[in-house]
Amino acid sequence: MSSEVTRLVASRMMPARLADDDRKRRGEPAGPGTAVITKTKPQTKRPNLYRVLILNDDYTPMEFVVHVLERFFSKDHEAATRIMLHVHHHGIGECGVFTYEVAETKVTQVMDFARKHQHPLQCVMEKK
Repeated sequence: MSSEVTRLVASRMMPARLADDDRKRRGEPAGPGTAVITKTKPQTKRPNLYRVLILNDDYTPMEFVVHVLERFFSKDHEAATRIMLHVHHHGIGECGVFTYEVAETKVTQVMDFARKHQHPLQCVMEKK
């Protein structure tokens, strides 16, 4: 009876040994208590950027556009005038490049300020 028990135990252990051999061939851990610890560095993705653009119209005064560029986009007077003239001659001009939330806020601020002063100035954003 003792040899029969030994044979049963051996037959039950055989698949485990074969499984361990298969794991070794595949490069997996050999069994319980064996583990591979790897340290992974999280990969952060840069946020998408959006261009904030001002569109030309025939009614908004040039001085108002310059004021908007100085106030909401922190442009100095020369840079604001240059952008305003670009908008005037080409129909559209870039005020800045921002993350989505900042661009959306700037567009809303400009549009609200223009409406408050009764100007039809349009400000939009587009993905860069």
